[in-house]
Amino acid sequence: MRDARDGLEHGLRFAFGTLTVLPVRLTRWDRGAARTGMLCAPLAGLVVGLCAAALGSALLLLGTGPLLAAVATVTVPAALTRGLHLDGLADTADGLGSNKPAEAALDIMKRSDVGPFGVVTLLFALLAQVAALFRAYESGGWAAGALAAVVSAVAARVALTLASRAGVPAARPDGLGAAVAGTVTVRSALLALAVATVLAAAGGALWGPYESLRCGAAVLVAAGAAELLLRRCVRRFGGVTGDVFGALAETAATAALVVLVLGG
Repeated sequence: MRDARDGLEHGLRFAFGTLTVLPVRLTRWDRGAARTGMLCAPLAGLVVGLCAAALGSALLLLGTGPLLAAVATVTVPAALTRGLHLDGLADTADGLGSNKPAEAALDIMKRSDVGPFGVVTLLFALLAQVAALFRAYESGGWAAGALAAVVSAVAARVALTLASRAGVPAARPDGLGAAVAGTVTVRSALLALAVATVLAAAGGALWGPYESLRCGAAVLVAAGAAELLLRRCVRRFGGVTGDVFGALAETAATAALVVLVLGG
């Protein structure tokens, strides 16, 4: 029992210490901690989503309007991750768009500068997120915007759990990708997806059956969108990297937000 508690503690520290800027000290950096940490990734997403929802809702209630509330809601996850997920999205777009062999594409992704593919992808992703949250705040008030922020943040981290499953290789021998690649069993990853879907649907049920269905669908669609990108990256780069994980998170978050505002 004590070993299980210690394992959970190290896993939580791994999840929050690597996926957020919250003051959580990493106590272990090994495959065991990585496995538990990536299973706890949706919990880190929940905390990030609640923080984003709190700021966006507060601004809306203070009368700033839905646009500023939406911008603030998008800003919080970027701040709480040091912008690493957005940077990963841009770098992955540059790598995929380079049309170069895997090793050369990986070298492009390691550079500190952002190329044209990365800039355009980053711009469109942020615009889509802000537009979707604007629609949520405008049509449903602070509660709808808060729900969208939380569901999308959790969906983004579920995508990371799924990408850490057995059978998905690392593209490099070092870095976050190598630390977490293949650590989670397929069964555990699918269970995490199922739990996140059910909880999202339960949260949406507070606003009725249609919202419950939409929230559950948002998580599933987000996972599907991230899976398509994951398969493309594995074929293109030979596996996953920390940048790919960032791209998966942003892709899943954007897809979830779009689903959450479909139909008004």
